[in-house]
Parts: sequence; structure tokens; C-alpha cells
Amino acid sequence: MKFTDILTEENIILNLRAESQEEAIDEMVERLKKNRMTTDSESFKKAVMKRENEISTAVGYSVAIPHAKDHSIEKPSIIFGRTLKGINYGGQHTNLVFMIAAPENASDEHLELLSRLSTFLMNETFRAKLLVALTEKEIMEAVEEQESKNNVEEIDSHDKDKYLVGITACMTGIAHTYMAAEALREAARRRGMKVKIQTNGANGPENTLTGSDIKKADAIVLAHDVNVDVSQFEGKKYVDVPVKRAINHADELINKALSYDIKENETYVQEEKVEEEKEKTGLQFYKHIMSGVSYMIPFVVVGGIFIAISFMFGIFAADPASDEYNRFAHFFSQVGGEAAFALMVPILAGFIGYSIAGKLGLAPAMIGGMMANIGEAGFLGGMIAGFVGGFAAKYISQSMRKIPKSFQGLVSILIVPLLSTFIVGAFMFFILNAPMSALNRFLETWLTGLTGVNAALLGALLAGMMASDMGGPINKTASAFGLAMFAANIFEPSAALMVGGMVPPIGIALATTVFKNRFTIQEREAGKASYVLGASFITEGAIPFAAADPLRVIPANIIGAAVGGAICMALDISLRAPHGGIFVIPIASNSPFLYILCILIGSVITCCIIGFLKKPLSEEALKKGKEMSSIF
Repeated sequence: MKFTDILTEENIILNLRAESQEEAIDEMVERLKKNRMTTDSESFKKAVMKRENEISTAVGYSVAIPHAKDHSIEKPSIIFGRTLKGINYGGQHTNLVFMIAAPENASDEHLELLSRLSTFLMNETFRAKLLVALTEKEIMEAVEEQESKNNVEEIDSHDKDKYLVGITACMTGIAHTYMAAEALREAARRRGMKVKIQTNGANGPENTLTGSDIKKADAIVLAHDVNVDVSQFEGKKYVDVPVKRAINHADELINKALSYDIKENETYVQEEKVEEEKEKTGLQFYKHIMSGVSYMIPFVVVGGIFIAISFMFGIFAADPASDEYNRFAHFFSQVGGEAAFALMVPILAGFIGYSIAGKLGLAPAMIGGMMANIGEAGFLGGMIAGFVGGFAAKYISQSMRKIPKSFQGLVSILIVPLLSTFIVGAFMFFILNAPMSALNRFLETWLTGLTGVNAALLGALLAGMMASDMGGPINKTASAFGLAMFAANIFEPSAALMVGGMVPPIGIALATTVFKNRFTIQEREAGKASYVLGASFITEGAIPFAAADPLRVIPANIIGAAVGGAICMALDISLRAPHGGIFVIPIASNSPFLYILCILIGSVITCCIIGFLKKPLSEEALKKGKEMSSIF
């Protein structure tokens, strides 16, 4: 649909008589009624005013776009009004007003019109032509010219109608997975490309790619921190990167994926540079670990919360020999401590092995993980067992490929599991368990002996690392240490880590509320969501702000988180659930009120630092920053 189909000279008011926003709306609705484009002008006006009361449709640049759907409108229409003197519209000086009237059952075409019109009006030359036009005909000519330019730009787009497919998957499957997918979708849409991104989230794969999708694809991007099944892409070259790379550099990745020209060359070409091979090896190592951790986390969370619930009945309530014994406390303790916690390390090891060698690596690696539990080698021992079991299974399997097919079934169900389990078992029993057990005892003694300044320094370090790159490698390193301590029944580091993860989004959200003149309307709206994300321990809510202003926001995040983490560990606050945010604090922390106070102190410090470092925006910057999507 073209604008010239629904904006005619009869719908143009060159000189609005209105002195206010409501008078302008009245005058334009009256023109709608006069041109018989509404069967009930009062009903349509109510719909427009309801929209204005939700959020003003003034979009900056001296432009407003009031709009509404209503049963009184039979077909889409646009009324254009201009006032050279200008009026106060939603608190902004406004000269150009486009009113869009759409039927109640209008399709997405209504939204598409708004989007296109918003894009047109960002063009300064186009706005100037509307302001200086002397006749209705000149207005129509300016609109036709601008629409023609935009259509030409779309047609000339080199990537128009090409098809991008991909998969995104992060460790927890909660935030980065969907942020990366949206970044790729948005970058592809700007190019006019068709796009389908499969998200391997916490609830399983969504928007799953089919064989037909992959066959039709012109470009493939995989952005993942955990292993994904790439067998379906066999014979095609694809971009393979960590999730955060897709969030921050989506256009660059699409360019690289398109450069492979996979429809012309279906054969996967190995990278030639040694540096790239090293980078790929390191990335695979990281993905194997994250795959194990992602499967382990539910066991950690469930185990921690169930044990915390058991303590609510009394410290010794789960012990049948105690006078405090309570059967329900025993139940929660057994499920959480004797079952879930006992499975943590074997699950970690097993799925590291699975990531390396598929099903063949699961059994030997999981058995190695159980031996790490038995030998008190802990989290780190289980991680090593996962790699030993996985690679043993992988290389034994590869070395037996030439065995006749009639014996291949025996290889996979007997020979590979037997030999690889022997290797990992012997390695754990004779080599690793003893030194790892000694190391764990040393760490436990050291950590439990930390008090005062030393505990505060460790808390500051862990929380600061969590806040530094919000889901990146530094954050993951701190998380891995916390999980290792958690597996060793030391719960104070977990508390400091969650402070470090919650402070950045909450602190930024506070800053957008307290220091409004430092942020655009778009950022203020995003700040509201950051309250919820921060309270839920989703640090990724801070990423858009950090990406937009890293030199101010990242230091503020680290300092606030470090202070909160330092206070937390100095007060010996523990947390028996390493995830869940505000929802687990009441039952999983030994001092819920003090713990929440630590988070608030850190958040306020982050907020104040941001407010101090960021300068107030100019009026022009505030207008420029107004999100065009707010008109929807």
C-alpha cells in the first residue's frame, strides 16, 4: 500500500487553526468526518485520545503521529495537518501532524505504515519540504518523491530476498539466546532479507529449522556458548561464534556468512589460518564446559533450594537422631542433598563428555564424574573427568572406523564404553583424585577461614568479575568458581556472585528513574524492564546500556557490584541457591534482609556513579533519542 493511496489533497490541512493538541485532533477528526471516512467521529476521537493518554505520539523533530484503530473506520486513511506557528503537543513543540485512521480489524499493514512514515519523517529534507510547501499538490509531490526514493533503496539492496538461517544458544537459555536471535533478525530485516533463527532456550528448541530452510539458506550463522547439533549443516560453510558476538556485531556476521556464497559452493572449506584454528579450538573447549554447566545448573538450583527449605524446620530437623527431627525436613534434605547435589558433578562431567563425543562420551564421562565425587575431587575434578572420558571415547571410536560394519554395533555398546571408562576410571583413581582432593581441602580451609578484610576482598573480586562483562568469559570464570565452591558446600561465594549479577541492571534502572535527564525516553523505558531483569538475576538487562556508553556504565557496574559483594562476604552471608534472584533469597539466604540491603547498597552506588559521570542530554539529543517505536 502506498501513502498516496490513502493520503489525498482533500485530506491535507495546510494551516491548522488549532492552538493546542486536543484542538488539532478535533480539527483533523472533523476533516475525516467531512470526507466521509468515519461513520462515528466521536468514537474515533475517543480511540485517538485513549492512545494519547497511554503515551504521547509526539516523536520529536516537530512531528506527531496520532493514530488509532476503530470500528467507525472502513478503510485506512491519513489526514495531514500543518501549523507554521506550532503547538504544544505532548510537551513538545510540533508543526507537522499525521493522523492515521485504521479499521478495527486492520492487519499489520497499519503498523507497517507507521513504521515507514516514521522513517520518512526522520529525513530532514523531507520535513523541510512539508514546511515550505505552498499548496496541497506540493505536499503530495514531496510524499511521492520520498516514497519513490525509499522504494529504490529497497530494490537496490544487494541482499534483498536472501535467506538467513541460524541457531542461538547460551548457557542458561534465558537471556543471551533471545537477544542474539533478535539482533540477527533485526539486522537481516534492515537488509530486506528473509530470516529464521532457531532459539535453543531453557524450554527447548523453538522456531526449529527444517531441512528445507537449510537448503534454501543463502547464509547461516550459529551463535552459541553451548554445543548445538551441526550435523544438519553438513556440506555447508557457516559462521560459528559465541552468543555475545551476535548481539554486538550482527551485521558483520551476516556479511561474513553471505561471503561464503554457500549456494554456489556447497563444500565446507576449512579455515586456513593457524590463528583461526587456535581460536576455534579454544571456543570448542569453552563450549564443552558451558554445555556441562548448563545441564548441571538445574540440579544445583533445585538441590540448594530444597536444602534451604529443610533448614527452615530447624538446623538438625533432617537428622532422624535429633530431637528436632521432622519428616518433611528429612524429605527435602534427602531430595536436595543426597540426590540433587550428589548428581551435580556426574551430570557436569557426563554432558561435557556428551558435548565432545555424543552418546559414546556420556557413560564414561559420567562415571568419571561420579569417581570425582567419591574421591572428593569435586567440581574441578568432575570437569577434568568429563574431558578425559569424552576425548577417550571420541578417539577410540575414530580409531575403530575401519572395523567391518557387522561389528560396529558391538563397538558402540561394548568396546568404546568399556575402554574409555577404564581410561577415565584409572586416571581418576590413580592420578587425579588424591591431589584434587587435597586442593579442595586447602580451598575449603582457606575460604572458611576468611574473615573481615580478606573476605571482603574476595567478595569484591567475585562480584566485580560478575558485573564486568555481563555474561562474558570473565563472568563465566567467576560463576565456575562459585559453582565449584557450591559443590564443596561453601555458600558465601554464591551470595557475592548473585549480588554482582543483580546490581548492574538494578543500578542502571535506578539511574534512569533518578537521573532522567541523562537518558533518552527509549532508555528510560528499557530501564523499567531492567528492574525486573535485575531482580530475577538476569545481568543481561544491563548490556544495552553498557554497549551504548561503556566507559561510564561498565566502571559504575563493577564498583557498585564490588562494594555490594564485599559487604556481603564480610557479613558472612551465604546463599544456598546460585540462581533465582529475589525469588530464592527469602528461603535460601541465612540473612535475607541484610542480603537484600547489600544488593540495594551496590545498586545505589552504581546509580550515583552513572548520574555523576553521565552529563544531562541536550534538548535536541532528547528529541533525537525518542524511540520511533513509541508511536505504536
